[in-house]
Amino acid sequence: MTAEDTHPSPPRICVLMNAGSGKRDATRARTRIEAAFAEAGIAAEIRKLGKGNQIQRAAREAIKDGFEIIVAAGGDGTIAGIAGVLQGSGVTMGIIPLGTFNYFARSLDIPEDAAEAAKLITGGAPRGVRIGSINGRTFLNNASLGAYPAILRTREETYRKWGRSRIAAYWSVLVTLATLRKPLRLTIETDGHSSTHRTPLAFAVNNAFQLRQMGLEGEEHIAQGHLALFVAPDTGRWGMIKNALALAVGRAQRDVQFQLIAGRRMTIEAKRSPRDVACDGERARMRAPYTLEAIEGELTVIVPEARQDGTR
Repeated sequence: MTAEDTHPSPPRICVLMNAGSGKRDATRARTRIEAAFAEAGIAAEIRKLGKGNQIQRAAREAIKDGFEIIVAAGGDGTIAGIAGVLQGSGVTMGIIPLGTFNYFARSLDIPEDAAEAAKLITGGAPRGVRIGSINGRTFLNNASLGAYPAILRTREETYRKWGRSRIAAYWSVLVTLATLRKPLRLTIETDGHSSTHRTPLAFAVNNAFQLRQMGLEGEEHIAQGHLALFVAPDTGRWGMIKNALALAVGRAQRDVQFQLIAGRRMTIEAKRSPRDVACDGERARMRAPYTLEAIEGELTVIVPEARQDGTR
């Protein structure tokens, strides 16, 4: 046996990179990612992503090509799209956050610096991560009906005009709420309980870190393996704006700005269907009923050693 035989060969790594994510210089980010892998002695293959279904297609091709680690380099929407293909595949996922908010990466203490995140992939530890699902579509942070999908439409237009930034994202919230039309009429069933609601927004969260960032309750439900569903009251247009501002500054109160419903599985019936649904910042058209689930054990992500357990 030679000395080389005593050392396992490095894993084959494919980086699926969405150059359109966030507001960063894509060429500079790619150079830094390549340099970080080269420093670790790993020749990772970087594949540039297109839009929409091309993300899922690229992930399926990378699995077929036999890569042991597939890295999602992009924003939360890109990461969720790739995670939806990798779940249950047995292939480990790496994360290089290139988005505006990066809630998923930040919830796992993955560095937002591209080079540091790439280094982590070569020296971190695998961790099982719970995912959320709505009508079979994977989400990692949140899924919603009502105002938020409309906000995303406005945000996309704002980004095209002014570029990507958190200020532009917050501005889109106010513009949308000021022009929003009729509220939703929903029936929500979970754990044998049913309730009816007239609401502008139903917002399901699968990320305790995001709850803390937004100043919302419900972290204990996430820790128990549940989804936290926030249902806003029907307060009229200006009431919605007031509630949105309370949410933005972390002063939203339970039973005032929202009602909280928790469960591993929920079903939402809507009067009118299909509707736009927002999943981690991406919109999709779906028909009712909307079935939300928390799913354990189907996705493995490389994280820092210190984040191998604990509530995400």
